[in-house]
Amino acid sequence: MAVSAYLPTLGTVITTALIDSINPCAIGVLILLISIMIVFKTKKEMLYLGMIYIFFVFLTYLIAGLGILYFLSSVPLWVSEYISLAVGVLIICAGLIEIKDFFWYGKGISLAIPPDKAKKIHEMTKKITLPVVVVMGMFVAGVELPCTGGPYLAILVFLSQNFNFAAFMWLILYNMIFVMPLVVILLMVYFGFKVQNIKRWKMGNRHFMRLATGVILVFLGWLLILIANGTISFN
Repeated sequence: MAVSAYLPTLGTVITTALIDSINPCAIGVLILLISIMIVFKTKKEMLYLGMIYIFFVFLTYLIAGLGILYFLSSVPLWVSEYISLAVGVLIICAGLIEIKDFFWYGKGISLAIPPDKAKKIHEMTKKITLPVVVVMGMFVAGVELPCTGGPYLAILVFLSQNFNFAAFMWLILYNMIFVMPLVVILLMVYFGFKVQNIKRWKMGNRHFMRLATGVILVFLGWLLILIANGTISFN
């Protein structure tokens, strides 16, 4: 017997976004960018360019999310059920990989920015100008998807079940929360915190970041499978 439910609730969106926002991939790239800018730029330039970078990460994620939402909401219902099932299985697998990294970080398969793309990001930081920062924000938003895309994809599948203005606003809220730690880190450095201390904190807590992401991914994947097989239905 199916259980009727209204999903995702606002709490689901906020919790998932908060967990996604502490992903070490997204934080690590910003720390790299700040480390370069703090040497070659004034603090005001660092703040300005950093905010531009974060805005284009936000904008790229939002546009990509809208595109995926439009596609998912336009496919026939029977197709969306299979998509939910496939995405649910995929997200559970991603979650188990993240949980694995809590115990054995870096051993075996890990969800990370591909090495060739990471090298490209390092090359971009050698000459930090406004156009480079804009391109870098869009580029990073795309290439870090193996790290950060799981929770986002799950929420997009949920939102596609009833894509309306409220779902659009929740999508904006999700992306605002996703980039909020990046804004906080940038402001911390601007107001005097040493970027090395933030980097050490990130390295020391990346295992717990992975664990939190893994747990939420397994939970979301399980929900998607329940939706796909009719155990949970939308009103």
